[in-house]
Amino acid sequence: MGVEDKVRIDKWLWAVRIFKSRTLSNNAVKSGKVKVGEKSVKPSFMLTVDQTLYVRKNGFDLTFLVKDIIKKRVSATLAAPCYEDLTPDSEKNKYKDWYIGKASAEMRGKGEGRPTKRERREIDDYKDENYFEFDFDEDEL
Repeated sequence: MGVEDKVRIDKWLWAVRIFKSRTLSNNAVKSGKVKVGEKSVKPSFMLTVDQTLYVRKNGFDLTFLVKDIIKKRVSATLAAPCYEDLTPDSEKNKYKDWYIGKASAEMRGKGEGRPTKRERREIDDYKDENYFEFDFDEDEL
């Protein structure tokens, strides 16, 4: 196995668009939200083909099988063949099952216009704090 057959796990997660930024990817690995097999790893862990990753992201437990190694971020269509999504359908539908019918559509008063950038950030922060406060045990992965 040569050098080209391995890549840092945080870099690969960012490159295949599991995480939006390399920093988010690195922080997730550091905090133990990413496991290879049954063990937590460091961001410098060298990932190879055919390894199974367990990723906890926004309250969801995602499972991926590494099919190809890439080192640079590519479009979603080019990244898709690099991994196989093994996440169970029950996990994929968890949000839909939890959310449907629980809240009404968001409305703004007439004449208020679109929210400003600051208001959008406040809305997003509020939603992140309230919608994804699941209490999961880290050992469930």
